[in-house]
Amino acid sequence: MKRVGGVLLLLVHYLVQAQVPSDSLSINLDEVIVTATRTPRLLGNVAVPASLVSSKTIYQSGSLRLNDILSEQTGIAVIDNFGKGVQVQGLSSEYTLILLNGEPLIGRTGGVLDLSRISIRGIKKIEIIKGPSSSLYGSEAMGGVINIITDQGGARKFDLGLRYGRFNTINGSIDFSRRINKLDLQVNVDYNKSEGYSLKPNAIQKTIEPFWRSTQQLIIGYVFNPKLKFSLTARHNNTFVDNSIAVQNGGLTILSKGFEKNNEYNLNPSLQFKPTKKLSSTLRGYFTSFKALQELSVKNENTGYDDQFSQSFNRVENQTDWHIRDQSSFTLGGGYIAESVRSNRYDSLSSKRMNSIAYLFMQHEENINKKTTVIVGFRYDANNAYASVFSPKAAFHYALTDKLSFNFSYGKGFKAPDFRQLYLNFTNVAAGSYSVFGTELAKEEVNRLQVLNQIEQTTSVFNTVTSLKAEVSGGLNAGLKISLPSHVDAKVNLFRNDIRNMIVTDVIAYKKSGGQVFSYFNLKNALTQGVELEAGKKIGQHLSVRSGYQFLYSADKDVLKSIKKGNVFERDVETGQVSRMPLSSYGGLPFRSKHSSNLKITYETSKGFFSTARLVYRGKWGTNDLDGNGLINRPDEFANGYLQLNMSLGYNTNKKWDVMAGIDNLFNYKDIINLPGNPGRSAYLNFQIHF
Repeated sequence: MKRVGGVLLLLVHYLVQAQVPSDSLSINLDEVIVTATRTPRLLGNVAVPASLVSSKTIYQSGSLRLNDILSEQTGIAVIDNFGKGVQVQGLSSEYTLILLNGEPLIGRTGGVLDLSRISIRGIKKIEIIKGPSSSLYGSEAMGGVINIITDQGGARKFDLGLRYGRFNTINGSIDFSRRINKLDLQVNVDYNKSEGYSLKPNAIQKTIEPFWRSTQQLIIGYVFNPKLKFSLTARHNNTFVDNSIAVQNGGLTILSKGFEKNNEYNLNPSLQFKPTKKLSSTLRGYFTSFKALQELSVKNENTGYDDQFSQSFNRVENQTDWHIRDQSSFTLGGGYIAESVRSNRYDSLSSKRMNSIAYLFMQHEENINKKTTVIVGFRYDANNAYASVFSPKAAFHYALTDKLSFNFSYGKGFKAPDFRQLYLNFTNVAAGSYSVFGTELAKEEVNRLQVLNQIEQTTSVFNTVTSLKAEVSGGLNAGLKISLPSHVDAKVNLFRNDIRNMIVTDVIAYKKSGGQVFSYFNLKNALTQGVELEAGKKIGQHLSVRSGYQFLYSADKDVLKSIKKGNVFERDVETGQVSRMPLSSYGGLPFRSKHSSNLKITYETSKGFFSTARLVYRGKWGTNDLDGNGLINRPDEFANGYLQLNMSLGYNTNKKWDVMAGIDNLFNYKDIINLPGNPGRSAYLNFQIHF
């Protein structure tokens, strides 16, 4: 398994050397991408690490949800933790902003936005920007941005789709689009259900419970005249999950039932005014809410689980773009955000937490000559709940020839503490009676429990609980893109992210019942750094190959200093002997794989047939400390790496209907502890009718 990344690269190297007809097509780097600069740019000329996943790639993969397709992209890992979260350049889910048509999705649990909530139906493309993007997008964009861009109507289309797979997984979809004079209308409906599955034979509690999800989206566009356009996107997503928990009661295992319901609403009106060819101004509104209800009761026990959560996010923003001349452009924007949250996890449902943010951003792009482009910009966030933050960024693009170009970018990112880290007041009686308190009420709650004689002792960090600071990062990316003979493209990117004031959790007290009390702290100074390699080639008229590899190194910089001073110890797995820990034993930050790679082979014909084989490798990653030093350092503290093969094939006849069959996880890899969301080998059949 350790050599898989190298084997994949050697295979691509071999294919690169192959001789092919001169009329074959290379991978297109001239796709238009918007997210990197907030204005349309050719992908091959973008000065920051950026990639694009097309609708064709999404369809041919057979993916159902956003996490499926992102897990096959270079430098991205999908982590099973409070749902399917995404990790970019070694930075965890809470540092990556997920956008839908440029607007943020809300409703995170434990900082994780569950990607399985998002259907891939109606998606035109996915734009991925890596590295700090707070200069354009503010908080949560410290590690990068993933922008899901849906079809915007105009095409005449009416499609019906049906998919059936293992575990009675059913997915149905309707896509309708029409243009009526100056009006564009589009409707997308998607329904997904499964009976769930168990990775433990004969277990009474399933690993993944039965669920259903439904997404409806309406897009309206109207052109008043060539200078004035209006659009409106309305989206609703709801989810229902059967919940259960197996508990011991009088020597018997009892299954207690519950449920989880999520509802999400998005409304996004937009008005674009373009008085001249060089000047345009767009006024956007975005109004969204996310509501979650989760209930679980334990039979014959006075315990249970009741979680009610409601979040709203409302924003008004204006962006003005001025093309000063052919070689120079200027972007100026600003807006106001009002957000709130109400939850019984945050004191009580009658208590509503609110915050407001006013912000301003600016960016200037200058083409100094035909080869050199410089971009500078900043964003200023005046956050009512925390200190104001200034986030600058600079990027440089140099095209040595039309076949070889270099990129360099450096930016500051930030992430403000969220409501959870400030105000959370949660006790899970059904799972050991542990408690988690936000920093604004942690001391008060522990003191209250002491008065009730429920606290055994406080820890040494209890008195250090204080107001949280915003997490701040500096991110550096340097890379090159090259087009080789025989229609081959490749790119390399070196990256480093330094994070100050990283927010972590720690135990502040122990209960007499045995439960622990946690809170949040600004403690760590962390880093992630590494290299990403990608290459692609078209072989003949029908075959194409793409491969990618990432090497990632992550660490707590304070831990590195302690190890070098000889102040860190470890316990041997077999003998239990304690000794000083060498630097080579340090496994870095948890849940990060040092090596990951992918390989995709696609065969398609002009007559509508295609087949794909996609290999995804993820190396071992640290999970939990077992020897008491708080670090990942022993072999038994790592999850095993794995190799997954996904395959699909399809056929389209006269564009009236198409059929697809596929198998995900052909090697049937399972890990119930570390990958509960991976069910093993899963086959499916998909059928669509185009009217």
